[in-house]
Amino acid sequence: MTRTDIRTRPAPYGRSRRERRLLGILVSLLLLGGGGYGVYALMGDDTQDEDPRLASARKPLTAFLDAWAAKDARKAASHTDTPDGAASLLTSVLTNLKPSRTTIVDGEGQLEDDRKAEFPFTVTMAVPGAGKVSWESRAQVRRRSGAWKVEFTSPMIHPELKPGQTLALKGGDTRAKVLDGNGDPLRASSLVGTVDPVSGKGTSGLEARYDDVLSGGGNSRSLVVADRRSGRAVKELTRAEKAEGRPVRTTIDPRVQEAAAKALTGVDDKAAIVAVDPSNGHIRAAVNRPGGLNRALEGRYPPGSVFKVVTAAALLKGGLRPEDRAACPKFARVDGQRFENQDQFDLPAGATFADVFAHSCNTYFVNARSRLSDTDLRDASRAFGIGGSWDVGTTTYDGSVPVNNSDNDKAAATIGQARVQASPLVMASVAATVKSGEFKQPVLVPDAVKKKYEAPVALDGEVSARLRELMRATVTSGSARALKDLPGRPHAKTGTAEFGTAKPPRTHAWMIGYQGDSDLAWAVLLEDGGSGGADAGPVAARFLRTLAD
Repeated sequence: MTRTDIRTRPAPYGRSRRERRLLGILVSLLLLGGGGYGVYALMGDDTQDEDPRLASARKPLTAFLDAWAAKDARKAASHTDTPDGAASLLTSVLTNLKPSRTTIVDGEGQLEDDRKAEFPFTVTMAVPGAGKVSWESRAQVRRRSGAWKVEFTSPMIHPELKPGQTLALKGGDTRAKVLDGNGDPLRASSLVGTVDPVSGKGTSGLEARYDDVLSGGGNSRSLVVADRRSGRAVKELTRAEKAEGRPVRTTIDPRVQEAAAKALTGVDDKAAIVAVDPSNGHIRAAVNRPGGLNRALEGRYPPGSVFKVVTAAALLKGGLRPEDRAACPKFARVDGQRFENQDQFDLPAGATFADVFAHSCNTYFVNARSRLSDTDLRDASRAFGIGGSWDVGTTTYDGSVPVNNSDNDKAAATIGQARVQASPLVMASVAATVKSGEFKQPVLVPDAVKKKYEAPVALDGEVSARLRELMRATVTSGSARALKDLPGRPHAKTGTAEFGTAKPPRTHAWMIGYQGDSDLAWAVLLEDGGSGGADAGPVAARFLRTLAD
């Protein structure tokens, strides 16, 4: 049997011969007089004729390698003689290594006879955690029933592979932990996030955000041959760098975190609890149920009546006093739009502003819009840090209170609807600001915070004092009575926020507050969870009661 060697210029798969030809012509123009080697290196592939038999054999291999480089295992396998086996192994390799880039370069082709050809190729991958890995391999192409097919074998994918084996990553033993405020491993999956068990790379939460810190950076994983059934490493192909990760310490108080988690036990709704220290803004708890979306810090919701704390701040700054008379009818109408109180309640004649705040009277606040300019709510929210850009040490949604653009927009905004948006963290911070008298930006990872956001305007001292009185009255005689008999002198505000287009409208249940005798402010959100007082209130009570025990 005679072997015919046909030289071909190595070229990355994914670039057509026409593209390489045009590139060669361009370079030849640029390099005239600069030596023939550079021109030949780029044009050589198209200046030599290839045996038509070898060219025909090369086509399925080209398609196979193109699809492999594009991470399409099934398409690549379709060009082989055993598609199921090829697809299975390629899928395993791509899943294990998760290459961010793959380049495959061909070499020489050798034609044995009219039915068999062999081609060398080089694979180079950029593998997260392992860096750049490269190896050389060879592929056999055979013609059967008039069609050329790549002869699939495990060593074709990598010369060290045997049947039943795959490529994988090993290492990651030096990865550090995300810690709570006491220096122990943080037990809060929605905050900590996840690590890919194969690559060792953080894929969500703090594990992803601080992957380089926790892993130590560099190439902390080694490429290995592994048994596909057991996952056991059989042979090491590359060496990992000895990179020691550094822990990331958070402000989470495990006692507060556990109390918040217990409070949500048995809650069927999507829910979140956030707790903040008013004295310094440190986030003491952030619990999400279920996991996945970190709605506690990143969720975007209409805050509903818990936003009345901000509206009340604007009204108080404008001269309103808690003892001033305040009408609370069942309905209020603005340009044909009807607003109403929950369950269409009203308050008797002689009610005061303190009463309508404590009982969360929507119609009073809607009618009080005439006391406010189009920018007053936006300006009042700035004293609470809403709408700023917070440097917390993790991803957060920091709220939005736009300038009002119509009478109806302003009416709805007074009760935390329309275009007003907030996260549970934002609303916990609102409560914290009331207690401390000034906005202190929340912080989760202190060492990562470069510059805390500062409120552009200060909260008036007399306004904050009156807000504290109003929030305490909401507990003792208003809609937050679920907390009335709890120790710690809780102050609170309830909220029932409408969303969607259903009739009657669906509602989120909110309650925010702070403890009068300790440094703790908090927010409870039950997504699509009913009423603030009736539904969020008992959850808040369980949280505070657990902390007091």
